[in-house]
Amino acid sequence: MTETVRCFIGLGSNLDDPQQQVLSAFDELAKLDGCRLGTRSSLYRSDPVGPQDQPDFINAVAELYTSLEAEALLDQLQAIEQHHRRVRERHWGPRTLDLDLLLYGNDLIDTARLHVPHPYMRERGFVLWPLAEIAPELTLPGGGALDSLLALCPMGTLERLPL
Repeated sequence: MTETVRCFIGLGSNLDDPQQQVLSAFDELAKLDGCRLGTRSSLYRSDPVGPQDQPDFINAVAELYTSLEAEALLDQLQAIEQHHRRVRERHWGPRTLDLDLLLYGNDLIDTARLHVPHPYMRERGFVLWPLAEIAPELTLPGGGALDSLLALCPMGTLERLPL
């Protein structure tokens, strides 16, 4: 029997009806073979990171239980992005859908394709605040209680959207 791993996926979109892109991605995550969708956060509106000449983002975090290996899960996440016609034209540019594997159990992963915990998550409010909404007790692998990280990353212009 394959062990089930608790993972967290960051979702983001700022093109082609971003709220609907994120909501449909939640549904697609729930349908992945070898996975079960757990709790999902509210949607959050955030300023873009990087180039500012693009629309604001809609972000969220999903808890996912999986029997897939981390890179196999990454393949599935990238397939969902492709289904949403994601185009990678420039670093941190606009996108229809971005799915990031934030945490894979308590594993520390550093390969050519995958870095877990996600390398920028500790400094991004649009990841930390939705994550804290669904898993406030969390301590990140390698150290860092979520509540301590939140204290260093105020909400600023991040806005939790009404349900």
